[in-house]
Amino acid sequence: MASTVTRRCALNGRSFMPIRPSPLIRRRIRLIPARGISTDPPKIHTSKLASQAPLVSFAAALATGGLLGSFLYPTDKKAVSPTEHPSIDSSFTLRKQEVGASEEKLKPLTEQEFVEISKLPRERAQLTVAPEVPARIERDYPVLLEVPLTTSAKVAQLTSVYKYERWSFNGSVPGPFIRARVGDVVELTITNKDESGNPHNIDCHAFTGPGGGAALTTAEENESKAGKFRLQHPGLYVYHCAAAPVPVHIANGMYGLMYVQPAEETLPPVDKEYYVMQSEFYHEPPEVDDDGRLSKQVEFSYPNALREEPSVVVFNGSESALTRDKPLKSNVGESVRIFFGNAGPNLTSSFHIIGGIFSRVYRDGSVVDPPSHSIATVSVPPGGSAITDLQPNVPGTYAIVDHSIFRLDKGAVGYLNVSGDPNPEVYQSSQPAAPCVGCKLHP
Repeated sequence: MASTVTRRCALNGRSFMPIRPSPLIRRRIRLIPARGISTDPPKIHTSKLASQAPLVSFAAALATGGLLGSFLYPTDKKAVSPTEHPSIDSSFTLRKQEVGASEEKLKPLTEQEFVEISKLPRERAQLTVAPEVPARIERDYPVLLEVPLTTSAKVAQLTSVYKYERWSFNGSVPGPFIRARVGDVVELTITNKDESGNPHNIDCHAFTGPGGGAALTTAEENESKAGKFRLQHPGLYVYHCAAAPVPVHIANGMYGLMYVQPAEETLPPVDKEYYVMQSEFYHEPPEVDDDGRLSKQVEFSYPNALREEPSVVVFNGSESALTRDKPLKSNVGESVRIFFGNAGPNLTSSFHIIGGIFSRVYRDGSVVDPPSHSIATVSVPPGGSAITDLQPNVPGTYAIVDHSIFRLDKGAVGYLNVSGDPNPEVYQSSQPAAPCVGCKLHP
């Protein structure tokens, strides 16, 4: 079989022949093993570049072919209305109309609407440790919101076997949940108490401006830095340390969530609100102590992080955070809201509660767009978030997982414990329940 496509194409009066690599050429492409990885810039060897010139030319040809293809084979996309295609949910159009009525109230704050910072009343932010969430903001005016954050490093239990030195904001991983309101000016103060000498700062995805505030808040050891940032967009946002090397600071635990309420809150009231954040940890194998035993403490692994091969995947900073330490709790019939964030630094989460269905999902943390309904699993990328509501109608333990399900054996499991009377109209059997012995998902 020929290794080229024989059909000729024309572009601007010139003919050319798109190339498809033969199997022999494809076998020459190799992946570079990620061993002995260094963070230093790679040295360039001109002799190797010269020998690889044909391969580089081939790659360039492929890229050019892909670009030309977009011109040669345009896709004609025609909008389909609900009337033309009855399978499209017409209720979406109604929801859009409902949102349009209040759209003006949800638009980003403009400079004409700013209240001078000097005229804003001061207020101290109520900060909570996961899984708790601050109370809803009831005021109808902006404030200068004081948010003090202190950075430190502390050895803590990461899994049932190993301890690990986590870097944190205000002594917790994830950092505190921050609740604010559109129009507020956040006065963020970073005080660096990390005795290792590492600088720390904040890149908050709710802040608009270069670096998300990082350059203004970089603090050295025993130093404090402050910046003021006006909140123009409502939504649920991740914040994290962005001091160099940025991935290392995130991988070691320096992240959290900030919820910026719209001027008029669009989230309906619920009975319980919780804060859950997923993340990964990358560590080396344990070293051998002087007594010949394996150490109970492990160290960060940069090569493993580069390969995106986590040792541990957890909710709220440790394997037991949502199981033994602080499981979520509710009663039958109560509405439960979870503010969910994914710190990464590498993996996308398939957030799921086994036996539960989310009645509302505010994807990407957006409270401006209408929510999705009756969703079982929500995809959340690193640095992303989602707001999910559910109402359990049957008592029992509901497992919280990342449905990339092998990650449960790396620690990605939590529990929502629901109390109340049985509900045989929804869930029953004539035989007794028989949970799996030792099962993490059905305790």
